[in-house]
Amino acid sequence: MSTASTIYGDMSGVEFRTFYSNGKTDGCLVTEANTLTTPYGTLVPQYEAEDMGRRTVKPMYFYKDGALKSIALQSQTLLETPVGTIPAELVTFHKNGSIKRIFPLDGKLSGFWSWKNEFALATTLTFLSPVGTLATKVIGLQFYESGALKSITLWPGQTLTIETPMGKVTVRKGLAFYESGSIRSFEPLKKMEILTPIGMISSYDNEPNGIHGDINSVQLAQDGSIEALSTVDHAIHVSASGEEGKLFHPGVKNNVCGDERKVSIPMKVRFEKSQVIFHDNPALSFNIKEYRFEVRMMDALTKEPIYSCSE
Repeated sequence: MSTASTIYGDMSGVEFRTFYSNGKTDGCLVTEANTLTTPYGTLVPQYEAEDMGRRTVKPMYFYKDGALKSIALQSQTLLETPVGTIPAELVTFHKNGSIKRIFPLDGKLSGFWSWKNEFALATTLTFLSPVGTLATKVIGLQFYESGALKSITLWPGQTLTIETPMGKVTVRKGLAFYESGSIRSFEPLKKMEILTPIGMISSYDNEPNGIHGDINSVQLAQDGSIEALSTVDHAIHVSASGEEGKLFHPGVKNNVCGDERKVSIPMKVRFEKSQVIFHDNPALSFNIKEYRFEVRMMDALTKEPIYSCSE
């Protein structure tokens, strides 16, 4: 056992630590109760696992200057954040010392402890946001170095109804903002029609990836215009004068449940300056002024485009 000094106070019971080339602590485990005084409140690093729901003791990490990089707390602690008082079990920080991410719960998911067990412990939080005061159960909040709210990650089944440049929308999974406060992306709960530079497209991602709400399927530019979306309902036929053209459409895959039903794979459509890009592949990029774009419905039963490109 040894001690370690941080800019927030000295710690005892340090069991393991590594060092940067400047001799500063990179990370350590602690086995005794320690109190660190920070601008956000008094923090006690996790030194033991209290119950089966908590992860085993996690190391603390530091930046080269000794500032905290991440800390798992011994018990849920109320922290003063730019959006209000938020309970936390795990917190990460930017290099300038401001909060980067805050997680109200930090459970150990396993065969004995599922996300449903963790969700049962979650409480509804009320906090400030660029779209007004919100109240919901969150997995985590992310901030810019300036303290501005960057993203909200919701628990499965939780929703928020917000005003967007497309009108009032109910979102699931996540909601992200630019540092200015304008909406950067969101995950719609239901299919929604969005007017794009090539026509009206139904936007919906039936399988949103990831476990955080930092990047969502409907992405907006800072001026509120559509930047990208995912669709399972529309195919897009792209053609130039004198050419047969190409058809881009959502894919299909077998249902993981093993039955004969097929599951749609969303098609990503991005609008970048004067270009339309499919599947986030630069090789599938077309100039809006040089090509003709026709939005076509997909067949709900066959998951195939209703019209072939050789019609």
